[in-house]
Amino acid sequence: MSAVRFLFDEDFNGRIVRGFRRRRPNAGSRTARELGLTSADDPVVLDRAASDERLLVSHDRRTMSVAARQRIRQRLPMFGVILVRQDYPIAAAIDDLVLISEVTTAEEWLDVVAFLPL
Repeated sequence: MSAVRFLFDEDFNGRIVRGFRRRRPNAGSRTARELGLTSADDPVVLDRAASDERLLVSHDRRTMSVAARQRIRQRLPMFGVILVRQDYPIAAAIDDLVLISEVTTAEEWLDVVAFLPL
């Protein structure tokens, strides 16, 4: 079983990313910007997340959920998507992501589209 590794979408709140990285510095998280995915379309970001076996975390609840579900219907690999409301409290989002990284495995997120709070 593999550990959960996150790919944070380009628009994702940087304070949440920094807080998560402070609490889980060895979790291997990456941002879309770090991977050269600035301004990339949702299917491209999902493709990269799948090829890197990363769980995508995004605020883009409208279009990313559509792209993720389309990927599932096409039977393309998808290591899951977690969608977080923009107004979700920062501390709660960090706590939830830390918990996900500590108590779940990457395999549990295959083809899953989830919303925080769970």
